[in-house]
Amino acid sequence: MSVSLRRGTIMPVQKNHGGVHAEHRKNTSELRDVVLPTPARVSIPMKMHLGAPCEPVVSVGDTVEVGQLIGDSKAAISAPIHASISGTVKKINQVPNPADGTFMTTIEIESDGEMRKWSGLKVPEINSREDFLAAVRNSGLVGLGGAGFPTHFKLNVKPGQVDTLVVNGAECEPYITSDDIVMRYYTDQIFTGIVSVMKWIEIPNCVIVVEDNKPEAIDALVAYIEGDSRLSGIKVMVVPAEYPKGAEKVLIQNATGRVVPVGKLPADVGCIVMNVTTLTVLGIYLKEGRPLTNKIATVDGGAIREPKNVKIPIGTSLKDIVDFCGGFKQEPTLLLMGGPMMGTPLSSLDFAFLKQNNAILALVEDDYILKPEIACIRCGRCIDVCPMLLSPTEMKSSIAAGNAEKTRDLGVNTCIECGCCAFACPSHIQLVQYFREGKKMVRALEVK
Repeated sequence: MSVSLRRGTIMPVQKNHGGVHAEHRKNTSELRDVVLPTPARVSIPMKMHLGAPCEPVVSVGDTVEVGQLIGDSKAAISAPIHASISGTVKKINQVPNPADGTFMTTIEIESDGEMRKWSGLKVPEINSREDFLAAVRNSGLVGLGGAGFPTHFKLNVKPGQVDTLVVNGAECEPYITSDDIVMRYYTDQIFTGIVSVMKWIEIPNCVIVVEDNKPEAIDALVAYIEGDSRLSGIKVMVVPAEYPKGAEKVLIQNATGRVVPVGKLPADVGCIVMNVTTLTVLGIYLKEGRPLTNKIATVDGGAIREPKNVKIPIGTSLKDIVDFCGGFKQEPTLLLMGGPMMGTPLSSLDFAFLKQNNAILALVEDDYILKPEIACIRCGRCIDVCPMLLSPTEMKSSIAAGNAEKTRDLGVNTCIECGCCAFACPSHIQLVQYFREGKKMVRALEVK
C-alpha cells in the first residue's frame, strides 16, 4: 500500500486493552453492490432508531412516492421515516420487533412498479449550523453501523466542544463487507458528508479508522485525501483487524488515546463517532436531496446460495432479499440480522429490513460452534479480552446471585455487549445474556 504512506496521511494507532481474533470470513469483499429489484410491497416500521417511535403521517389508501415523509415525531430523540417505494398505503398495523418481541406500528406499501421520486425532494439550502442540523434530521439519518441513534441529535453539541470526528470504517464483524464496498465505491459521497460535518459542527480534525484487511478501501480513501489539499485535516488510521475495533469507545481510544468515562458520552472527551455509511447517505442527501430510503447490506452464510452485497429498499421482506440471492442451498440453523458477534437472532425471514441493518446471515452448523455451557474454570480469559477492563466472571456471579448493587458497582453498565468474553470462554458461558439481565436488575434498582 505505497499510496497509503505519502504525506503523513496515515496516523499511528493508540493501543487499547482486550479484543479477540475472530475469523474474518469476508466472502463478499470483491462483490460490488447490486440493486434489489423493486419489491411487490414493503412494511416500514415506525421505530428504526433509539428514542421515540414515529407516528404515521399518511393513511390507508394514500398514494406515496419514494422519499415522501410517512412517519415523524415531535420528540427530540427520534428520526423521520420516508417511503422507500412508490405505491399505495395498504395497511397500518402492529408487528413484532425482532430485537425484543415488542410490537411496533408498521406502514405497508404496495408497489406500483414505477419507483417514482416524490416531487417535493430538493437539495437542502444550508447557510448556518441550524440549517445543517435541520437537514440532517430531515434526511432521516440514524447510525447505520447498527446503533440506530438519531444523527441530528448526536451532532447537536456545543460549538467548540468537539475537536475530532472519528469515522468508523473498521467493520470488524465477521462476514460483513457493506462498509468496505461503500469506502471503495462511494468515496466522493463519504467526503461530502465528512467535510459538511466538520464545517457546520466546527470540528477541526477527522480520523477515519479502517482495519488493515481492507487495503483497497484504505487506498481509495488516502488517494482521495491526497488529491485535494483542502482535506489536510483528515487522516486515515489503519488498525489491526481485531474484534471489536468498531466499538465506539475503542475507536476513540485508538484514534485519540482518550478514554470515555463511565456514564459519559464521546462528546465529553471532544469526539463524535460516525459510521462511513451514515456519512455516505448524508453526502447523497446534501447533493441530491434524497433521504434515507435504501441501504447496502451483506447477505451471506453457509445456507445462502449466492452471497451478495445488496442495495435494499427499507422495509423489504427478508425473504425477498434471500430469494434475490438464490434462496437457501440448505436449511439454515441460525438466522441473524447483523453480524455473528452482536447480531439479532431471527425466528424466520418474516421481518422487514431496517435502516440500521448491515447484514442478513443464514448460517449452518459448519459456520459456528455451539457447545453446552459448563462450570467456569476461572481461567481469566474473559478479563484478558474485555475492551472495557471489566471482570466478566465476577459480574456473572453477582448477577446469578441476584445482587443488583454489586452488579452495578462491578460496572455492568459499562459493558458494550461485544461478546469478546463469551467468544474466549472455554466453558462456553453465554456471558452477554447474563449482562443484559444484569442491566435490567440495575435499572430496576435505580427506579426504586
